[in-house]
Amino acid sequence: MKAKSGTIWFSGLHGSGKTSIAKGLAKKLRAKGIEVVVLDGDELREGVSADLGYTLEDRNKHIKRVANICAIISKNNVLNIACVASPSKEIREYAKSKIPNFIEVFVNCPLKVCEERDVKGHYKKARAKEEGFEDFLGIGIKYEAPENPGLVLETDKETVEESVEKLYKKLVEDCWVS
Repeated sequence: MKAKSGTIWFSGLHGSGKTSIAKGLAKKLRAKGIEVVVLDGDELREGVSADLGYTLEDRNKHIKRVANICAIISKNNVLNIACVASPSKEIREYAKSKIPNFIEVFVNCPLKVCEERDVKGHYKKARAKEEGFEDFLGIGIKYEAPENPGLVLETDKETVEESVEKLYKKLVEDCWVS
């Protein structure tokens, strides 16, 4: 099988399922012989963006770095998946402007469900206004849902497997995978 080079850009709240779906999709694509790179925002923060905090300004710097990495990978004819919360329309537009062949996937999940899934307790810390969690997305910083994403995954209603299959079918329909 072949894949179009480009970026599948996952956007959504923390705990919505972005990374789980991305890993599931990557596994499915690799099983079909497709090379794919998964860029997880949390993992990139440990290296590429270790100097940044979680203010909106720092989040935007982080996302710009991720978008630029995605652009480089795409230009080298490799499909990549970026899992970054991308809280604002403005920052997602920046990513779209930098990355050739871009599909935005909104991983939609109600805040309440994301909070219930939060094994690290970040939402609880944000609600308690603990130091370092003042700018937590969905609590201290507003998340602007995408207006016209390429695909919406409803992760409070779909399993990870169902979301992966729905996204894979979309990629086939749109000739990202053939």
